[in-house]
Amino acid sequence: MLNNKFQGLPKDFLWGGATAANQFEGGYREGGKGLSTSDVMTGGTHTTPRRITPELEEGTYYPSHEAIDFYHHYKEDIKLFAEMGFKTFRMSINWTRIFPNGDELEPNEEGLKFYDDVFAELKKYNIEPLVTISHYETPFGLTKKYNGWASREVIDCYVRYCNTIFNRYKDVVKYWLTFNEINCLTMPFGTFMGGGILLDKGGELEFNKEIDDSRQIRFQALHHQFIASAKAVKLAHQINTDFKVGCMIAYMTTYPYTCNPEDVLLAQERDNLNNFLCSDVQVRGAYPGFAKRFFRENNIEIKMEENDEQILKEGCVDFYTFSYYMSNCSSTDPELERTSGNILGGVKNPYLKASDWGWQIDPKGLRWTLNNIYNRYQIPLMVVENGLGAVDKVEEDGSINDGYRIDYLKAHIEEMKEAVNDGVELIGYTPWGCIDLVSASTGEMKKRYGFIYVNKDNDGNGDLSRSRKKSFYWYKKVIESNGEEL
Repeated sequence: MLNNKFQGLPKDFLWGGATAANQFEGGYREGGKGLSTSDVMTGGTHTTPRRITPELEEGTYYPSHEAIDFYHHYKEDIKLFAEMGFKTFRMSINWTRIFPNGDELEPNEEGLKFYDDVFAELKKYNIEPLVTISHYETPFGLTKKYNGWASREVIDCYVRYCNTIFNRYKDVVKYWLTFNEINCLTMPFGTFMGGGILLDKGGELEFNKEIDDSRQIRFQALHHQFIASAKAVKLAHQINTDFKVGCMIAYMTTYPYTCNPEDVLLAQERDNLNNFLCSDVQVRGAYPGFAKRFFRENNIEIKMEENDEQILKEGCVDFYTFSYYMSNCSSTDPELERTSGNILGGVKNPYLKASDWGWQIDPKGLRWTLNNIYNRYQIPLMVVENGLGAVDKVEEDGSINDGYRIDYLKAHIEEMKEAVNDGVELIGYTPWGCIDLVSASTGEMKKRYGFIYVNKDNDGNGDLSRSRKKSFYWYKKVIESNGEEL
């Protein structure tokens, strides 16, 4: 008999929060850590782009160097996560804490020990780590030596790194993600951020400027990451059969602006290229037909070695994770008003409101996206980034009344539940920046996402003290009720 009764979210649903080492860990020169790509990116604002400096400049502010100093505050922070009731915590390992230049043959024991301590603290509170292996922090040594992922030689460096951490943490970590938002390399934004690639090695670059950075080099670098990811998946399963390895996609939900077939086809084309190209390779183990056409029509030649197709086939991920913040529209009309977004902007949707940073707020788009992904792959899904970047005001009594954040998250959780009712296998939810951290795109602290406020400003001033926002207590109840009490 068909059971069509809605059961709610699974009882073992993984509620938690998400961070990235380069945006909150700090301690950039402690414990033998080397420089990563994020460590050479200056601060910026919504209107002033971050810069990449091939050498560190004296007197210049680099947000990742201290970030919010989780390196020295990890016990305090994990205790706060436990107070909220986290079942899981998405974090990343800083590659340069383990291999300072990226190409060493032996790991840095002090760096490994730091994560031993972090995982022990999480275990103390029964919090399951969800570990991103590479989250926008390619070792800068690999950028200088090989121009990052533009070179195939970086694959072996990455696999050596994976082998080290898989073996070291095989009894304390179950869930792994190979690359954060791997699809960012389909766009100019990702050249340095995701690929560690400098087009002009000697000069400064505005990291988010729409520059002509050669699709050839980006898509070749992306292929190298696909091979690295597939090799990591296979290796993980050999080391521990209980390991679950996932992909992570920055899902850029795009609607056609009108029912004009040209707009509909453009939206589909962007969905394919920006979202599904990467996940088709990582989930299905092969390049899709539309990718081959795109390469052909844009004179992109992916250089493959003899066994590459077999490697991709043997290294398919176990589950699919993604970030979702907003949606955009696409249109062939160049005169329409445009808006910004996470990695990719688009045409403004007249039916939606936007955040202070111009990101359009679309909870129902999350339900559409969950269905769109699940209908294609039928493997477990996790929403591992979702949240509202906003300016938070500390009242005279120290309280932070971020009801706008509660409204945003509540509406998205409601749509997640609708997607589960649609039949989507959703296994977890980790809102982005569960504690305030440095914004990747702008380098700001002013753009806050957390349930926990960190006393620090855009210029690096502040005592780093932590305090609970109104949303902290709200999310605690959400987790306690497994999403029933919103």
